Amino acid sequence: MPIRKTTIIIAFFCIVKISLHLIADSNSGFQGDELLHIETGNHPSFGYMEFPPVIGWLAFIQNQFHSQSVFVHHIFSHIASFLILILIALTTLQLGGKSKAVFIVLLCILTAPAFGRGHQLFQPVVFTHFFWLLSFYQLVRFVKTLDKKYLLYLTICLSFGFLTKYDILFFIAGLSGLLLFKSTRTSILQKDIWKYILLFIILIAPNVIWQYKQGFPVLDMFSRLYETQLDKLTILGVLESIVISLNPLTLFFWIGGFIYMFRTKNNPNYYRPIAFTIVISIFLMALNKSKAYYFYPAIITLLIFGSIWFEQKILSKRQWILYPAIALLVVSGLVLIPFGLAVLPLDTFIKFAAVEKKDNRYEIEYTEYYSKSKWEETMGGIKTVYDSLPMNERRDCLIWGKHYSQAGGVNLFRENYELPKAFSYHGSFYLWTPEKGELPKTIIAFSNGEAGIDFFQSFFRSVVAVKQIYNPYADDEKDLWQTIYICKEPTLNFEQLRTEFKTRIFE
Repeated sequence: MPIRKTTIIIAFFCIVKISLHLIADSNSGFQGDELLHIETGNHPSFGYMEFPPVIGWLAFIQNQFHSQSVFVHHIFSHIASFLILILIALTTLQLGGKSKAVFIVLLCILTAPAFGRGHQLFQPVVFTHFFWLLSFYQLVRFVKTLDKKYLLYLTICLSFGFLTKYDILFFIAGLSGLLLFKSTRTSILQKDIWKYILLFIILIAPNVIWQYKQGFPVLDMFSRLYETQLDKLTILGVLESIVISLNPLTLFFWIGGFIYMFRTKNNPNYYRPIAFTIVISIFLMALNKSKAYYFYPAIITLLIFGSIWFEQKILSKRQWILYPAIALLVVSGLVLIPFGLAVLPLDTFIKFAAVEKKDNRYEIEYTEYYSKSKWEETMGGIKTVYDSLPMNERRDCLIWGKHYSQAGGVNLFRENYELPKAFSYHGSFYLWTPEKGELPKTIIAFSNGEAGIDFFQSFFRSVVAVKQIYNPYADDEKDLWQTIYICKEPTLNFEQLRTEFKTRIFE
């Protein structure tokens, strides 16, 4: 009976979560980074400038549908979000939780807007959550049983986690906490640990070799991130962002879990080795000034312990507390979910969130709420400019998107508008530009406020701004206008442009 009850709980939350994601699909367009990730599927490889290869392999499969549908390009994100809930529930049960603990932890996940958005978009985030939690599940089973087969499973999971997103290295570093305890240290050192290390190296080697051949561009990206973003972060600022984005009410559970997992009285003796791996991971992320979303998978593990603590220490004495706790989480979730998932149409969200119109625009932080209409206007504008060109110029014309999301959007939607392909020297798009040859005599270029006419004037003798597209939902001045240019008489060829942008791909 308890197993059946827990299964029903898991099934209920999976159905609700998938339903919310499908509703969001119908109300939203693509977030900018997704357009890059979709494009990687047209260039499957062992690596990309910004991230490891798994996202490209998944995109390759999705791209076989030849669809521009948000749903199609979210298929793997939805599958991963579904599996994440199951993993969280199974790990909770492994650590001694029962049905009420499973219910609470899944409700915390469902009502946290960060998990709604993070598990919706086609980005490495949702897949790294999956592999982080799958690795954590194998870790729990190993620490409980000291069975070496779980070390093998853990090694494989960590390898695929590395090939998904490099922040799994924080989890791997956290495993050093196992060496602080005699039982786990003895078991690890007696089980030919070098074999597992070798297996990990073999599995990640193709991506490491790819990065080496390209001069480790990911290090340049991190350097740029620290220069423009990470160095400006503060611990208090990141903590505030975590608390708000994960639903302030869940703080009660993950702080409770943090304390509870270190207690030795009446708790299983395998709790503390696991606790140290979590804490070391969190400490290293904080030390490296990580963004808030880097901490999310580690906080999920705290929520698991918190739900067990709530079930065993709070509800065992005051059963009635369960009902107001559920009610508060549900009510808060109803308020917060639209700030992570586009479960409301844009006009309804503006009213719901009480977004006031200022300077003739609504400032909407979540671009997927309005990106569908934005891209319709952008593609329509580019089509108008393209059709205005003489036929002989149209024949060889290409489109230059300053930002990778702009080039990615054109390449995804261009067939509907009978437009030529787009290229860019930003991010991984640099890899797919021609290595040699002359530029066409006419290029249609476009950018937002990050780059003005002077950017393109560096590469063409004639650059004319011919159309501007206004974004009434931009929350940043640079996104307020997109400008379309007609560029003629290039001064550099493709080979020279690649040399010019080789050290500027993240600018």
